[in-house]
Amino acid sequence: MPIPLFNSIASWLLKKRYHQIELFLKYPLDVQDEVLRHLVDFSKDTMLGKQYGFSDITTYEDFANRVPIVNYEAIAPLIERARKGEQNLFWPTAIKWFAKSSGTTNAKSKFIPVSTEALEDCHYKSSKDLLCLYLNNNENSQLFNGKSLRLGGSKELYEDNGTFFGDLSAILIDNMPLWAEYSSTPSNKVSLMSEWESKLEAIIEESIHENVTSLAGVPSWMLVLLNDVLEKTGKNHLFEIWENLEVYFHGGVSFAPYKDQYKKLLPRRSFNYYETYNASEGFFAIQDRNNSEDLLLMLDYGIFYEFIPMDTYKKEEVALPLWEVKLGVNYAVVITTNGGLWRYKIGDTVRFTSISPYRIRITGRTKHHINAFGEELIIENAEEALRRVCQKTDSKIMDYTAAPVFMKGSEKGAHEWIIEFRTPPRDIDYFTEFLDNALKSLNSDYEAKRYNNTTLRMPKVHVARTNLFHDWLKSKNKLGGQHKIPRLSNERAYIEELLLLNTDVKQG
Repeated sequence: MPIPLFNSIASWLLKKRYHQIELFLKYPLDVQDEVLRHLVDFSKDTMLGKQYGFSDITTYEDFANRVPIVNYEAIAPLIERARKGEQNLFWPTAIKWFAKSSGTTNAKSKFIPVSTEALEDCHYKSSKDLLCLYLNNNENSQLFNGKSLRLGGSKELYEDNGTFFGDLSAILIDNMPLWAEYSSTPSNKVSLMSEWESKLEAIIEESIHENVTSLAGVPSWMLVLLNDVLEKTGKNHLFEIWENLEVYFHGGVSFAPYKDQYKKLLPRRSFNYYETYNASEGFFAIQDRNNSEDLLLMLDYGIFYEFIPMDTYKKEEVALPLWEVKLGVNYAVVITTNGGLWRYKIGDTVRFTSISPYRIRITGRTKHHINAFGEELIIENAEEALRRVCQKTDSKIMDYTAAPVFMKGSEKGAHEWIIEFRTPPRDIDYFTEFLDNALKSLNSDYEAKRYNNTTLRMPKVHVARTNLFHDWLKSKNKLGGQHKIPRLSNERAYIEELLLLNTDVKQG
């Protein structure tokens, strides 16, 4: 099919979908209620459905009273049975694929069930909706006149007991519709390569001569690829290679620490950045407006949402349905899905910036915060503080992690940071002082604990050697698109490992 004709047909089909999106924008609570009723009714004859009496559930209150809120450990035995071939345990249709995910860089893996319904009605539907929302906001887009440069995970699929497991991206590529493969680069063969360094070289070789109009991938890993592209081609910026490049679709980690670096690679004010919120468990939200930091919660993907206020997390843990959430509150996300997850805590935290329509911002992970001294430092605070200090000091960050320094005797506690810079600050002491002040201005609990060094001393910042985080991930066989650095931790396991690897450490 000629590309201009493909562009016209694809644009027409995607714009038609916008009318369906308008339905859940207008009737969000009715749509969510319908999703829950369908999931419960569809699964009433499964083992879990019979255990919790799904046949008798007629209201949300019935559902919340009968079905417990769970984490992965609670459902792991049931998932293991499904991986060995048992069916109809928690979802009525056959579960063939399992997305292997650690969530962070923990050694322990999770295997998230991926049903045919989750593939079609959530993951692939969301990909089309991302394009639909973008095209709705950018009517003169020539997106489909070229290809999307995608950067996904780096693992192939493995078979076990008649089921398959691997990175979610490998599952998606393996089942990808023809239209998506036709409009993407690199080839599926290259996308599924396991060895990360060789994969980067192959992606560059396949993609630099294509007419790339969009980018898609995790910001930290995409930045590595794009800098390698410039180094290989000797160009100054990406528009010298792909002159029709118009948008970067990103997700997985916060974009804030990388935004200024991307603007230098892509020095065109009209260039767009669109954020997504997706995980192995499902696709949840999409930026629906140009130049916005808010994400529209997608309500018709076969996912029913609940939210636990973080001030009750691991205490009462009373979950609230969408119609009871409030603006500005930090919530842990609980999902019930068409992949057979029931009231499952995904480990992410969000806050609502709008309830008409329902828009959110990702604030962090339930496990990734520092609260050793009552300071309640979350990733959102850390990312914004680092963004401010990088602007102030003309520095650029590649990766970072932070952890508490616990009190010893009369010695006060502190926060310890390891930061790998692309462009280091001229004065690390000034950088540290400004970081401390930025955190105080963003977080009143941190400010209170820092007042007169009452509980917390000045942070300690280490300058990481080049490739420290790359080497650390490589030592764990976790290089590639879906693996993430744990930004904040309430324990010292990650930072101790990194300090040992950081042989030529500089410290403030």
